[in-house]
Amino acid sequence: MGTAVIAAPPQSRARKLVKLWRDGDQVAHLVTFLFAASVFLVTVVLVYELWIHSGPSRAKFGFSFLWKTTWDPVALQFGALPFIYGTVLTSFLALLISVPLGVGAAIFLAELAGPRTSNSCTFLVELLAAVPSVIYGLLAIFTLVPLLRQYGEPFLKRTLGFLPLFQGPAYGVGYLTAALILSIMTFPFIISISRESLLAVPREQREAALALGATKWESTWQVVVPYARLGIIGSVFLALARALGETMAVTMVIGNDTAIHTSLLAPGYTIAAIIANEFTEATGDVYLSSLIELGLVLFGLTMVLNASAQLLILATTRRGSKQE
Repeated sequence: MGTAVIAAPPQSRARKLVKLWRDGDQVAHLVTFLFAASVFLVTVVLVYELWIHSGPSRAKFGFSFLWKTTWDPVALQFGALPFIYGTVLTSFLALLISVPLGVGAAIFLAELAGPRTSNSCTFLVELLAAVPSVIYGLLAIFTLVPLLRQYGEPFLKRTLGFLPLFQGPAYGVGYLTAALILSIMTFPFIISISRESLLAVPREQREAALALGATKWESTWQVVVPYARLGIIGSVFLALARALGETMAVTMVIGNDTAIHTSLLAPGYTIAAIIANEFTEATGDVYLSSLIELGLVLFGLTMVLNASAQLLILATTRRGSKQE
């Protein structure tokens, strides 16, 4: 007599969903994909909105908007060059000051200082990075501006006044003041990221240099720093992106002048500062869209620099992990 085989009933859809939920792999993949896609979606929406609302300005001025120097809301003539000039100049000067100081401090904290000193200073650096920009602006108004007006700028005029960069009246506000406050604000970012990049260098690299007779400083400068150079460059890019997009502190000390000046002591303007000052009072489509187009230019620069910095830091981290 044959034995009857009873087929197992097919799993219901509810059971499959419950099993899928319990396993969690596909659900977690879908949920995390949506989270990651939201970042891309926000970026696309921002670029789209800036592009659409800058349409009247792009239609009227075209690419000439980037090199025109006139900013006249009454005549509806707008050019971005004074603000691009001020943004690039102040950011470049800020990095010229903060990069040597930041990298030097990072080398000390990562390679030369004791663990207790390094951890304590790193904690303070992280606190400085979290201070709101308006606080730095107030600090600059009450301390940096008077010092530069009474002592710093007159000294520069006496010693370097033969150069066009240090001529003109000493207001205390201007490109130089904005660059100094930006250097203070970008200083913690350079220290923090450069220090992490230096700490990511494998210990074997240091030990091999010391075994060959190198001193501690020779090992640090000739082996560790070159090995971590991509991460250090990444920190510079991030600091540059912060300097380009800084608004409140720069607005409070740069003087807000729409003209282009050769002297670093003269007042000027940046892209972020002009948007913050005039956006709420802008009347008319062309005026408003010109400010939005400035935001589009600044947004593009910031995105490119941040992406480049992240790629450089990632490359340094992977290189260090492969050597371990």
